[in-house]
Amino acid sequence: MMTLEQTRGQKWLSQGGLRPTRQRLSLATLLVGDGKDRHVTAESLFAAAHNSGEKVSLATVYNTLKAFCEAGLMNEITVDGTRSYFDTRMDDHPHFFWEDENRLSDAPPEELELTSIPTPPEGTEISRIDVVIRVRKT
Repeated sequence: MMTLEQTRGQKWLSQGGLRPTRQRLSLATLLVGDGKDRHVTAESLFAAAHNSGEKVSLATVYNTLKAFCEAGLMNEITVDGTRSYFDTRMDDHPHFFWEDENRLSDAPPEELELTSIPTPPEGTEISRIDVVIRVRKT
């Protein structure tokens, strides 16, 4: 019998049309099993999987996160050219990047006001706008 956390993970996978393999279900359960939104890196999810006893390679974690993004279950937020975070919260919202902690968190969307954005090049459309506000302790 599945736990409530595993049931949430399985339902999340089915929303994205993904087959619930053992590894996908394990990672989905870690990501959404408690019903809370997450910002993870591949490395932090790999560590959480390892700590839970799941035998999964870092390459599998990367590939699975990419599959979750392609299925529309999460977004990849690139902070710089070398660091990506994966966010289970799918509505449009800004983020704080805590430079001192290498951590991403949600910023209050009601406080963000975009008054104008550039017109996209001809033959293209804007698919998404990512707002990442870098902060550090003073």
